[in-house]
Amino acid sequence: MNNIKTNFSIKDLENLSGIKAHTIRIWEKRYNLFQPNRTDTNIRYYSTTSLQKILNISFLNNNGYKISKIASLEEGEITKLVKEISESKDPNNHSINLLKLAMINFDQSLFNNTFYKLEEEMPFKTIFFDIFIPLLDHIGLLWQTDTITPAHEHFIVELIKKKILVETEKAYKENTPDLTQTPFALFLPDNEMHELGLLFTNLELTLQAKHVIYLGQSVPIESLEFLLTKHNNINFISNFTVKPEKENLSDYLTKFSEVLLNKNNCKFLVSGRMLATKPKLSNPNITTFDSTKALLEYIDNEK
Repeated sequence: MNNIKTNFSIKDLENLSGIKAHTIRIWEKRYNLFQPNRTDTNIRYYSTTSLQKILNISFLNNNGYKISKIASLEEGEITKLVKEISESKDPNNHSINLLKLAMINFDQSLFNNTFYKLEEEMPFKTIFFDIFIPLLDHIGLLWQTDTITPAHEHFIVELIKKKILVETEKAYKENTPDLTQTPFALFLPDNEMHELGLLFTNLELTLQAKHVIYLGQSVPIESLEFLLTKHNNINFISNFTVKPEKENLSDYLTKFSEVLLNKNNCKFLVSGRMLATKPKLSNPNITTFDSTKALLEYIDNEK
C-alpha cells in the first residue's frame, strides 16, 4: 500500500514513544540502539522496525529497566521481556503500543488480534475505558503534531466503532427495552461527527434495557423538537467533542433550554471535551460531565 507510513522522523519517535528526541540521540550514539537512515540532506529518518524497538525500550524503561541493561539485550530478548512484563504487570500499555503500530501501518489484523487477546482478559467496558480512550487521547495529540494523518485517525476510529456496534447487536438480542420508561434520546449537535462516546453510551443503556432513541451525528435542535410530540419526558444525551465551539457553547445551551426544556420535565445530559471549562447553565435540568464515563455513572446512580 502506498499510503502506509514506513519512514519516521526523530520527532515522530518522540511523539509516539514519549521519549525526548535528545534522549533518543544520546542512546543512539552511546549504545548504538538504532541505525537511522539519512536523506540526501543528511536528515535522520527511521524505519518501522526502529519505531517498534523504541516503543519496546520505552516500555521497559518505564518498568524500571536502565537503558544500559536494555542495550545489552539482543533484539529477541527485548521483545520476549516486554511480552513477559506486559502479561504480568502492565498489559494496557503494551496493548496500546500494539494498537498504535496497527494504526501506523493500517494493519487491521494486528488490531483485531490485539483486541481478541484483550477480550479474553477483560470485559468490553474495561477495554473501552482503559485501552481505547487512552489510545484515542494520544492519537489526538499525534494528529495535532503531524505525526499521523487524519487517515490514520479515521482508520482506528472506524475499527473501534465496529467493535462497539458488534457489542450493541449482542446487547439488543439479549435485552428487550422497556418502552414504558422515560426514553433516552442520543444525538450529536450540528457538524459534530465524533460518535464513539455516544455509541458506547447507547451500548451501556441497551445492556440496561433502557428505552433508547438513537439519532446519531449532526442533529439540529429544531429536529429534536418533534420528539416532544411523542413523549412528555425525555432524557436528551449528547457529546460535544469539537462542536459547538466554546464561544458558541452558552448560546447553544440557552437555545436548547428554550426549545426543548421549558414547560416540561425533560433533562439534558451532555459530556465532552468542549465542557472541560464548565459553562454557565441557565436551566437546572442541564447537567454537564467531563467524560462519557462520568455521565454513565450519573445515570447508574439515578436508578
